[in-house]
Amino acid sequence: MGVIDWFKRGVGELMIARPDEAKSLVVWKHSDPTIPMKSQLTVMADEQAVFLRDGKVVGTLGPGRHTLDSANIPFLSNLVDSFTGGRVFVAEVFFVTMRENTGIRFGGPIGNVEDPKSGVPVETMVHGEFSFKVTNPEQLVVGLVGTGRNGGDQVPVWMKEQVIKVLRDRIGQLCVKNKWPLLDVTSGAYTEELEQDVLAGLDQHVASYGLKIVRLGNFVIAIREEDAANLKKLYTDAAYLRTVGGVGAYQQFAAGKALMGAGEGMAKGGGAGGEGGAGMLGGAGLGVGLGMAQMMMNQQNQANQQRPAAPAAGTGAGFCSQCGTGLSAGAKFCAQCGTKVPGG
Repeated sequence: MGVIDWFKRGVGELMIARPDEAKSLVVWKHSDPTIPMKSQLTVMADEQAVFLRDGKVVGTLGPGRHTLDSANIPFLSNLVDSFTGGRVFVAEVFFVTMRENTGIRFGGPIGNVEDPKSGVPVETMVHGEFSFKVTNPEQLVVGLVGTGRNGGDQVPVWMKEQVIKVLRDRIGQLCVKNKWPLLDVTSGAYTEELEQDVLAGLDQHVASYGLKIVRLGNFVIAIREEDAANLKKLYTDAAYLRTVGGVGAYQQFAAGKALMGAGEGMAKGGGAGGEGGAGMLGGAGLGVGLGMAQMMMNQQNQANQQRPAAPAAGTGAGFCSQCGTGLSAGAKFCAQCGTKVPGG
């Protein structure tokens, strides 16, 4: 190795800082665990440097330019490599971004959510943005990054998974607990309440890793257009039933509407002596309307006839075995068909 090559290599080892191409990463790890004594470590204003050895945090340095010397930085004495005569430190150095990371987009299905107003489960989706920041760089390095579970570029991906997970759990619970109709939820009527609850739920999942979700932005819960149209129809039908006083009353209401429609059709088509197609259509419309009304009345009458008639109170005389007519007390013959009453 020539003198110039040795000089270039030596200078490179003496200067430690996060490169420009790694500035977007939440966590960046210095590639070489052997650090020469007196090396210059530069920590930017929005980051901290965490020193790790054998899976344990040895110390942390804040923004500024630091000369790595155990005389200046006491915790470095725990990193001295005795085999090099104390001229080299052995440690993993992680640069952790402390500023708020904004504009992280997320989205996806959150599963079937039961609409409390109709009882119908509906496939629900969510999308939006969130921002997060590191609150404890040491916890992040030890708990999530330094263990090899996630690299520095995977922290936002892991955060997205946590956001979707909490949304999936919380939205269904809140809708059922508070009886929020899904159409109101998708319209944005409860966005603020949902955001506050989701942020509180996320803290439970990410705080132990030294992370915090700061805010959710453009937070939208959506359902498919055909599901929205179906819910609107169900809401409308339910409103009709409440207006007329129940299912039985709704049948009468529907029959009345049919008769009204038939009457209007007859009035429109009955001109000129009822001749022509218009008159025929008017008659057909009347027939349909009357038929619907008659059908509903017949159904009610049949239901009434199927109920056996109760004997008169206190008579105990029973019914005629031939025609079923009620018998009066002491009767010997049926007043309706003349059949002799047994024992009469």
